[in-house]
Amino acid sequence: MFSRFDRYVLREVTVSWLAVTGVLFGILISNQLAQVLGLAASHGFPREVVFRLIALTALQNVVLFVPIGLLLAVMLALGRLYHESEMTAMRACGVGPARLYRPVFALAVPVAVALAWLTFDIGPAARTSAESLRSRAMRDAQFGRLEPGTFRTFAGGNAVFYAARTGPDGTLGDVFVQRQVGDRVEIVVAASAEQRMLEGGRTQLLILRDGERYEGVPGQADFRRIRFAEHGIPIVIPEPGAGRDRRERLSTAVLLASDDRSEVAELQRRASLPVMVLMLALLAVPLAALRPREGRYARVALAILIYLVYSNLLSVAQVWIQRGTLEPGIGVWWVHALAAAGGLWLLDRQSPLLQRLRPAGAAR
Repeated sequence: MFSRFDRYVLREVTVSWLAVTGVLFGILISNQLAQVLGLAASHGFPREVVFRLIALTALQNVVLFVPIGLLLAVMLALGRLYHESEMTAMRACGVGPARLYRPVFALAVPVAVALAWLTFDIGPAARTSAESLRSRAMRDAQFGRLEPGTFRTFAGGNAVFYAARTGPDGTLGDVFVQRQVGDRVEIVVAASAEQRMLEGGRTQLLILRDGERYEGVPGQADFRRIRFAEHGIPIVIPEPGAGRDRRERLSTAVLLASDDRSEVAELQRRASLPVMVLMLALLAVPLAALRPREGRYARVALAILIYLVYSNLLSVAQVWIQRGTLEPGIGVWWVHALAAAGGLWLLDRQSPLLQRLRPAGAAR
Protein backbone atom coordinates (compact mmCIF):
# COMPACT_ATOMS: atom_id res chain seq x y z
CA MET A 1 0.00 0.00 0.00
CA PHE A 2 1.41 3.36 -0.97
CA SER A 3 1.95 5.97 1.72
CA ARG A 4 1.19 9.65 1.28
CA PHE A 5 4.88 10.23 0.54
CA ASP A 6 4.84 7.60 -2.23
CA ARG A 7 1.73 9.09 -3.82
CA TYR A 8 3.22 12.57 -3.69
CA VAL A 9 6.49 11.55 -5.38
CA LEU A 10 4.62 9.39 -7.92
CA ARG A 11 2.41 12.33 -8.87
CA GLU A 12 5.42 14.62 -9.32
CA VAL A 13 7.29 12.10 -11.47
CA THR A 14 4.21 11.26 -13.57
CA VAL A 15 3.43 14.91 -14.29
CA SER A 16 7.06 15.52 -15.30
CA TRP A 17 7.07 12.40 -17.47
CA LEU A 18 3.92 13.45 -19.30
CA ALA A 19 5.34 16.93 -19.90
CA VAL A 20 8.75 15.71 -21.09
CA THR A 21 7.21 12.97 -23.26
CA GLY A 22 4.80 15.49 -24.78
CA VAL A 23 7.67 17.82 -25.72
CA LEU A 24 9.76 14.99 -27.18
CA PHE A 25 6.75 13.65 -29.07
CA GLY A 26 6.13 17.11 -30.53
CA ILE A 27 9.75 17.29 -31.69
CA LEU A 28 9.44 13.82 -33.22
CA ILE A 29 6.23 14.73 -35.05
CA SER A 30 7.80 17.93 -36.39
CA ASN A 31 10.81 16.03 -37.66
CA GLN A 32 8.67 13.29 -39.22
CA LEU A 33 6.37 15.90 -40.76
CA ALA A 34 9.31 17.61 -42.47
CA GLN A 35 10.67 14.30 -43.81
CA VAL A 36 7.33 12.96 -45.03
CA LEU A 37 6.31 16.28 -46.59
CA GLY A 38 9.64 16.40 -48.43
CA LEU A 39 9.09 12.86 -49.69
CA ALA A 40 5.51 13.68 -50.64
CA ALA A 41 6.54 16.82 -52.50
CA SER A 42 9.20 14.99 -54.51
CA HIS A 43 6.95 12.04 -55.39
CA GLY A 44 3.50 13.63 -55.42
CA PHE A 45 1.89 11.63 -52.59
CA PRO A 46 -1.79 12.35 -51.88
CA ARG A 47 -2.73 14.04 -48.60
CA GLU A 48 -4.26 10.97 -46.93
CA VAL A 49 -1.06 9.00 -47.56
CA VAL A 50 1.00 11.76 -45.91
CA PHE A 51 -1.09 11.70 -42.72
CA ARG A 52 -1.00 7.91 -42.49
CA LEU A 53 2.75 7.83 -43.05
CA ILE A 54 3.30 10.40 -40.28
CA ALA A 55 1.15 8.37 -37.86
CA LEU A 56 2.84 5.06 -38.69
CA THR A 57 6.34 6.52 -38.57
CA ALA A 58 5.67 8.21 -35.23
CA LEU A 59 4.28 4.96 -33.84
CA GLN A 60 7.40 2.99 -34.73
CA ASN A 61 9.78 5.70 -33.48
CA VAL A 62 7.99 6.60 -30.25
CA VAL A 63 9.91 3.80 -28.49
CA LEU A 64 13.16 5.71 -28.99
CA PHE A 65 12.39 8.66 -26.71
CA VAL A 66 10.45 6.85 -23.96
CA PRO A 67 13.62 5.83 -22.02
CA ILE A 68 15.21 9.30 -22.16
CA GLY A 69 11.83 10.82 -21.36
CA LEU A 70 11.53 8.80 -18.16
CA LEU A 71 15.13 9.56 -17.15
CA LEU A 72 14.63 13.30 -17.56
CA ALA A 73 11.25 13.19 -15.83
CA VAL A 74 12.66 11.52 -12.72
CA MET A 75 15.64 13.87 -12.70
CA LEU A 76 13.45 16.97 -12.99
CA ALA A 77 10.84 15.85 -10.47
CA LEU A 78 13.30 14.77 -7.79
CA GLY A 79 15.57 17.68 -8.62
CA ARG A 80 12.74 20.05 -7.70
CA LEU A 81 12.31 18.28 -4.37
CA TYR A 82 16.02 18.61 -3.63
CA HIS A 83 16.19 22.20 -4.88
CA GLU A 84 13.30 23.34 -2.68
CA SER A 85 14.67 21.44 0.35
CA GLU A 86 11.70 19.08 0.50
CA MET A 87 14.02 16.08 0.36
CA THR A 88 16.02 17.53 3.26
CA ALA A 89 12.87 17.58 5.38
CA MET A 90 11.96 14.07 4.24
CA ARG A 91 15.40 12.72 5.12
CA ALA A 92 15.09 14.31 8.55
CA CYS A 93 11.96 12.15 8.97
CA GLY A 94 13.96 9.02 8.15
CA VAL A 95 13.23 8.75 4.42
CA GLY A 96 16.41 7.79 2.55
CA PRO A 97 17.11 7.79 -1.20
CA ALA A 98 16.29 4.08 -1.47
CA ARG A 99 12.71 4.83 -0.43
CA LEU A 100 12.28 6.86 -3.63
CA TYR A 101 12.44 3.73 -5.75
CA ARG A 102 8.96 2.60 -4.76
CA PRO A 103 7.10 5.51 -6.45
CA VAL A 104 9.66 5.77 -9.27
CA PHE A 105 9.33 2.10 -10.21
CA ALA A 106 5.56 2.33 -9.80
CA LEU A 107 5.76 4.43 -12.97
CA ALA A 108 8.80 2.79 -14.61
CA VAL A 109 7.44 -0.78 -14.56
CA PRO A 110 4.14 0.00 -16.42
CA VAL A 111 6.08 2.18 -18.86
CA ALA A 112 8.53 -0.69 -19.49
CA VAL A 113 5.65 -3.15 -20.03
CA ALA A 114 3.93 -0.78 -22.48
CA LEU A 115 7.24 -0.20 -24.25
CA ALA A 116 7.78 -3.96 -24.56
CA TRP A 117 4.36 -4.28 -26.21
CA LEU A 118 5.20 -1.47 -28.63
CA THR A 119 8.65 -2.86 -29.37
CA PHE A 120 7.76 -6.52 -29.84
CA ASP A 121 4.35 -6.22 -31.50
CA ILE A 122 3.18 -2.77 -32.59
CA GLY A 123 6.50 -1.40 -33.89
CA PRO A 124 7.28 -4.12 -36.49
CA ALA A 125 3.67 -4.10 -37.71
CA ALA A 126 3.73 -0.29 -38.04
CA ARG A 127 7.04 -0.43 -39.91
CA THR A 128 5.68 -3.06 -42.33
CA SER A 129 2.53 -1.01 -42.94
CA ALA A 130 4.56 2.18 -43.49
CA GLU A 131 6.88 0.50 -46.00
CA SER A 132 3.95 -1.02 -47.88
CA LEU A 133 2.10 2.30 -47.95
CA ARG A 134 5.21 4.21 -49.05
CA SER A 135 5.97 1.69 -51.80
CA ARG A 136 2.39 1.75 -53.08
CA ALA A 137 2.29 5.55 -53.02
CA MET A 138 5.59 5.80 -54.90
CA ARG A 139 4.36 3.32 -57.50
CA ASP A 140 1.10 5.18 -57.96
CA ALA A 141 2.87 8.54 -58.11
CA GLN A 142 5.53 7.43 -60.57
CA PHE A 143 3.54 4.89 -62.58
CA GLY A 144 0.29 6.77 -62.78
CA ARG A 145 -1.17 7.67 -66.11
CA LEU A 146 1.28 9.93 -67.98
CA GLU A 147 -0.37 13.20 -68.98
CA PRO A 148 0.63 15.29 -72.03
CA GLY A 149 2.14 18.73 -71.55
CA THR A 150 3.69 17.83 -68.16
CA PHE A 151 7.23 16.84 -67.25
CA ARG A 152 7.38 13.70 -65.07
CA THR A 153 10.43 12.39 -63.25
CA PHE A 154 11.22 8.74 -62.51
CA ALA A 155 13.93 6.70 -60.78
CA GLY A 156 14.72 9.33 -58.18
CA GLY A 157 15.04 12.12 -60.75
CA ASN A 158 17.37 10.19 -63.07
CA ALA A 159 14.72 9.95 -65.79
CA VAL A 160 12.52 12.72 -67.22
CA PHE A 161 9.52 12.17 -69.49
CA TYR A 162 7.51 14.64 -71.57
CA ALA A 163 4.78 14.21 -74.20
CA ALA A 164 3.24 17.04 -76.18
CA ARG A 165 -0.13 15.42 -76.95
CA THR A 166 -2.26 12.31 -76.57
CA GLY A 167 -4.20 10.42 -79.23
CA PRO A 168 -7.78 9.08 -79.19
CA ASP A 169 -6.49 5.57 -78.40
CA GLY A 170 -4.49 6.78 -75.38
CA THR A 171 -1.06 6.74 -77.03
CA LEU A 172 1.21 9.72 -76.41
CA GLY A 173 2.66 11.78 -79.23
CA ASP A 174 5.86 13.84 -79.73
CA VAL A 175 7.65 12.19 -76.80
CA PHE A 176 10.89 13.26 -75.11
CA VAL A 177 12.77 11.08 -72.58
CA GLN A 178 16.07 11.78 -70.83
CA ARG A 179 17.86 9.22 -68.63
CA GLN A 180 21.05 9.39 -66.57
CA VAL A 181 22.94 6.06 -66.55
CA GLY A 182 26.16 6.57 -64.59
CA ASP A 183 28.15 9.27 -66.40
CA ARG A 184 26.23 8.77 -69.63
CA VAL A 185 23.13 10.64 -70.68
CA GLU A 186 20.50 9.11 -72.95
CA ILE A 187 18.05 11.34 -74.82
CA VAL A 188 15.21 9.80 -76.79
CA VAL A 189 12.70 11.55 -79.04
CA ALA A 190 9.89 9.57 -80.60
CA ALA A 191 6.75 10.16 -82.59
CA SER A 192 4.59 8.14 -80.17
CA ALA A 193 4.76 6.12 -76.97
CA GLU A 194 2.71 3.55 -75.11
CA GLN A 195 2.71 2.83 -71.38
CA ARG A 196 2.62 -0.77 -70.05
CA MET A 197 2.80 -2.30 -66.56
CA LEU A 198 4.83 -5.43 -65.81
CA GLU A 199 5.64 -7.66 -62.83
CA GLY A 200 2.68 -6.82 -60.66
CA GLY A 201 3.02 -3.08 -61.09
CA ARG A 202 6.64 -2.77 -59.91
CA THR A 203 7.97 -2.21 -63.44
CA GLN A 204 6.72 0.17 -66.09
CA LEU A 205 7.69 -0.28 -69.72
CA LEU A 206 7.60 2.72 -72.05
CA ILE A 207 7.27 1.52 -75.65
CA LEU A 208 8.62 4.29 -77.92
CA ARG A 209 8.00 4.12 -81.67
CA ASP A 210 9.55 5.83 -84.69
CA GLY A 211 12.29 7.85 -83.02
CA GLU A 212 15.97 8.47 -82.38
CA ARG A 213 18.23 7.93 -79.34
CA TYR A 214 21.32 9.97 -78.52
CA GLU A 215 23.73 8.79 -75.83
CA GLY A 216 27.11 9.87 -74.55
CA VAL A 217 29.03 11.68 -71.82
CA PRO A 218 28.38 15.45 -71.62
CA GLY A 219 31.48 17.40 -72.65
CA GLN A 220 32.80 14.64 -74.91
CA ALA A 221 32.35 14.33 -78.66
CA ASP A 222 31.73 10.57 -78.96
CA PHE A 223 27.92 10.66 -78.88
CA ARG A 224 26.00 7.85 -80.56
CA ARG A 225 22.86 8.38 -82.61
CA ILE A 226 20.53 5.43 -83.13
CA ARG A 227 17.41 5.36 -85.28
CA PHE A 228 14.72 2.91 -84.17
CA ALA A 229 11.26 1.76 -85.14
CA GLU A 230 10.43 0.54 -81.63
CA HIS A 231 12.35 0.96 -78.37
CA GLY A 232 11.43 -0.09 -74.82
CA ILE A 233 12.62 1.65 -71.64
CA PRO A 234 11.96 -0.25 -68.38
CA ILE A 235 11.63 1.75 -65.15
CA VAL A 236 11.71 -0.25 -61.91
CA ILE A 237 10.90 0.74 -58.34
CA PRO A 238 13.34 -1.13 -56.04
CA GLU A 239 12.04 -3.33 -53.27
CA PRO A 240 11.64 -1.33 -50.03
CA GLY A 241 13.08 -2.19 -46.65
CA ALA A 242 16.41 -3.75 -47.49
CA GLY A 243 19.17 -4.53 -44.99
CA ARG A 244 18.58 -3.61 -41.35
CA ASP A 245 15.13 -2.23 -42.11
CA ARG A 246 14.06 -5.67 -43.30
CA ARG A 247 15.05 -7.18 -39.95
CA GLU A 248 13.19 -4.46 -38.08
CA ARG A 249 10.01 -5.43 -39.97
CA LEU A 250 10.22 -9.10 -39.00
CA SER A 251 7.79 -10.31 -36.37
CA THR A 252 9.11 -11.24 -32.95
CA ALA A 253 8.00 -14.87 -33.49
CA VAL A 254 10.23 -15.09 -36.58
CA LEU A 255 13.18 -13.61 -34.69
CA LEU A 256 12.73 -16.05 -31.80
CA ALA A 257 12.92 -19.00 -34.19
CA SER A 258 15.96 -17.67 -36.07
CA ASP A 259 19.63 -18.58 -35.56
CA ASP A 260 20.88 -15.81 -37.84
CA ARG A 261 23.19 -13.47 -35.90
CA SER A 262 21.68 -10.32 -37.40
CA GLU A 263 18.19 -11.37 -36.40
CA VAL A 264 19.34 -12.44 -32.92
CA ALA A 265 20.89 -8.97 -32.55
CA GLU A 266 17.60 -7.38 -33.63
CA LEU A 267 15.69 -9.45 -31.06
CA GLN A 268 18.07 -8.36 -28.31
CA ARG A 269 17.73 -4.75 -29.43
CA ARG A 270 13.98 -4.97 -28.95
CA ALA A 271 14.37 -6.58 -25.53
CA SER A 272 16.89 -3.91 -24.51
CA LEU A 273 14.48 -0.99 -24.70
CA PRO A 274 12.17 -1.97 -21.80
CA VAL A 275 15.19 -3.14 -19.78
CA MET A 276 16.81 0.21 -20.48
CA VAL A 277 13.80 1.99 -18.97
CA LEU A 278 14.27 0.11 -15.68
CA MET A 279 18.03 0.67 -15.62
CA LEU A 280 17.65 4.40 -16.29
CA ALA A 281 15.09 4.61 -13.48
CA LEU A 282 17.66 2.96 -11.21
CA LEU A 283 20.30 5.50 -12.26
CA ALA A 284 17.99 8.52 -12.12
CA VAL A 285 17.33 8.43 -8.37
CA PRO A 286 20.94 8.93 -7.20
CA LEU A 287 21.72 11.21 -10.16
CA ALA A 288 18.88 13.55 -9.17
CA ALA A 289 20.39 14.26 -5.74
CA LEU A 290 21.55 17.89 -5.81
CA ARG A 291 24.20 19.48 -3.68
CA PRO A 292 23.36 22.68 -1.78
CA ARG A 293 23.02 25.70 -4.11
CA GLU A 294 22.94 23.53 -7.24
CA GLY A 295 20.26 24.54 -9.72
CA ARG A 296 17.29 22.33 -10.51
CA TYR A 297 18.60 21.62 -14.02
CA ALA A 298 22.25 21.26 -13.02
CA ARG A 299 22.44 17.55 -13.87
CA VAL A 300 20.22 17.36 -16.94
CA ALA A 301 23.26 17.55 -19.25
CA LEU A 302 24.88 14.70 -17.31
CA ALA A 303 21.70 12.62 -17.65
CA ILE A 304 21.64 13.17 -21.43
CA LEU A 305 25.33 12.23 -21.67
CA ILE A 306 24.72 9.01 -19.72
CA TYR A 307 21.79 8.15 -21.98
CA LEU A 308 23.89 8.72 -25.13
CA VAL A 309 26.72 6.54 -23.81
CA TYR A 310 24.22 3.86 -22.77
CA SER A 311 22.39 3.79 -26.11
CA ASN A 312 25.63 3.88 -28.12
CA LEU A 313 27.05 0.96 -26.15
CA LEU A 314 23.88 -0.99 -26.93
CA SER A 315 24.33 -0.20 -30.63
CA VAL A 316 27.97 -1.28 -30.50
CA ALA A 317 27.02 -4.54 -28.77
CA GLN A 318 24.40 -5.19 -31.44
CA VAL A 319 26.99 -4.72 -34.20
CA TRP A 320 29.42 -7.02 -32.37
CA ILE A 321 26.75 -9.73 -32.25
CA GLN A 322 26.16 -9.39 -35.98
CA ARG A 323 29.88 -9.64 -36.75
CA GLY A 324 30.46 -12.58 -34.42
CA THR A 325 32.68 -10.62 -32.01
CA LEU A 326 30.25 -11.30 -29.14
CA GLU A 327 28.38 -14.49 -28.41
CA PRO A 328 24.59 -14.03 -28.27
CA GLY A 329 24.63 -15.35 -24.68
CA ILE A 330 26.61 -12.26 -23.66
CA GLY A 331 25.02 -10.02 -26.26
CA VAL A 332 23.83 -6.64 -25.05
CA TRP A 333 23.29 -7.78 -21.47
CA TRP A 334 26.73 -6.66 -20.29
CA VAL A 335 25.71 -3.07 -21.06
CA HIS A 336 22.65 -3.38 -18.80
CA ALA A 337 24.80 -5.00 -16.13
CA LEU A 338 27.16 -2.00 -16.23
CA ALA A 339 24.20 0.37 -15.88
CA ALA A 340 22.81 -1.59 -12.92
CA ALA A 341 26.22 -1.66 -11.23
CA GLY A 342 26.63 2.08 -11.78
CA GLY A 343 23.20 2.81 -10.31
CA LEU A 344 23.86 0.67 -7.21
CA TRP A 345 27.28 2.27 -6.75
CA LEU A 346 25.85 5.79 -6.91
CA LEU A 347 23.10 4.83 -4.49
CA ASP A 348 25.61 3.32 -2.07
CA ARG A 349 27.65 6.52 -2.10
CA GLN A 350 24.63 8.52 -0.98
CA SER A 351 23.20 5.99 1.43
CA PRO A 352 25.54 3.19 2.52
CA LEU A 353 24.08 -0.30 2.68
CA LEU A 354 24.22 -0.59 6.46
CA GLN A 355 22.42 2.74 6.80
CA ARG A 356 19.66 1.61 4.40
CA LEU A 357 19.22 -1.64 6.31
CA ARG A 358 18.86 0.20 9.61
CA PRO A 359 15.15 0.60 10.58
CA ALA A 360 13.87 4.06 9.82
CA GLY A 361 10.63 5.84 10.51
CA ALA A 362 8.09 5.48 7.74
CA ALA A 363 6.79 8.64 6.11
CA ARG A 364 3.08 9.04 6.15
